[in-house]
Amino acid sequence: MTLPDRSELSRREYLRTLVAVGGATALSACLSESNAVDIPAGTDDPSTLPARQYAWNDTLLRDDDGNVKPPEHHVLLALSLVDEPTDGSRTQLEDALETLERAYEWSNDGLLFTIGYTPAYFERFDDALPESVDLPEPTALTSSEDPAVDEFDAVVHLASDHSQVVLEAEEGLFGNHDELNGVAVETDLTGVFERLEDQRRTGFVGAGLPAEHTDVSDVPDSVPEDAPFFMGFRSGFERNQATEDRVTIEEGPFAGGTTQHIESMDLQLRTWFEQDSHPMRVRKLFSPEHADEDLVGDVGEKLTTTNGLTDERIDATEADARRGVVGHAQKAARARVDGEPPLLRRDFNTVDGDSPGFHFLALQHGIDDFIRVREAMTGADLDVMHANNGILSYLFVNRRGNYLLPPRSLRALPRANPQ
Repeated sequence: MTLPDRSELSRREYLRTLVAVGGATALSACLSESNAVDIPAGTDDPSTLPARQYAWNDTLLRDDDGNVKPPEHHVLLALSLVDEPTDGSRTQLEDALETLERAYEWSNDGLLFTIGYTPAYFERFDDALPESVDLPEPTALTSSEDPAVDEFDAVVHLASDHSQVVLEAEEGLFGNHDELNGVAVETDLTGVFERLEDQRRTGFVGAGLPAEHTDVSDVPDSVPEDAPFFMGFRSGFERNQATEDRVTIEEGPFAGGTTQHIESMDLQLRTWFEQDSHPMRVRKLFSPEHADEDLVGDVGEKLTTTNGLTDERIDATEADARRGVVGHAQKAARARVDGEPPLLRRDFNTVDGDSPGFHFLALQHGIDDFIRVREAMTGADLDVMHANNGILSYLFVNRRGNYLLPPRSLRALPRANPQ
């Protein structure tokens, strides 16, 4: 892919586009653009980092309401093993990952990352995964979808507020960059993993970033200027997210790990913004009562640490559907357990393929938790026409993947049953 025309883009949009392009040439352009950025160094002792590799929240920034602010730039690297795992390849992988931790502070200002493994990876072992790990093969979840599934071995999720960091880390992992933030790269993944370029996924999240993509086909000018997500509203409210403790596997050899689901979707944004009024978008995304009582504001600024879905509004889901419109969040909230959400979402927008989309990334104790939330959100049990069934008619799933994120101590090519 060729580099974007710098003269046509703002600095922020240019850097975002370079992440999507990827590769050594994009990294060189990014470093030239970002030469004044001071990236905090990592740790001399990676063993001091959290035992849970997905323990990000304590180090991430918070917005004015106290909600976690996700990193701006994201890359998902699809990986296929070159040969069967050995003790030598495990050591090589761990050394490469520790190089990242020595180079960059464990924060949004440095680098946060995870590595997760698919069911296909674990099928190579004679032992089955322990019963404490719920990791089925990904599959279509409705009759109307026919997604491709992630059948490669692993995925690395790189996240940072700085585009140069995710690009530099990616190239360093695959032997195309000799130094990461002043730390020499002595070990990389060459010979352990092959990078699947056609499955590389990228994205971004942050106030104003979606509105900078109106030059992309099917991204309308009506995307709100301050919205952090393409659909125009805030998300990730503190009280509507599972805690990192809630999603942690508590027993068995993978205690301290979690499961991850990645669902990649196309968005029909022009219809979303040009067919429906703002109150109708609020009805479909939150609930009819949110619109009637003006609870949301232009981009969700009236909501603080919760999406405002009380028990009464959740209980009204079936009645609202019968009256003609039901909200996406309203439906999904029916899957709460004792009032608590089961998923920790770390979603981000994308323009992969030069069209608007969304990478839904969720952490949960087991994949069954995700499936239960997804079924509640689909609302197949509700008496409502498809066009008014939340946001279903604007989302089109094209890919699904399930992953086990082991604890840090087992992240380097784990056996199916380490005990």
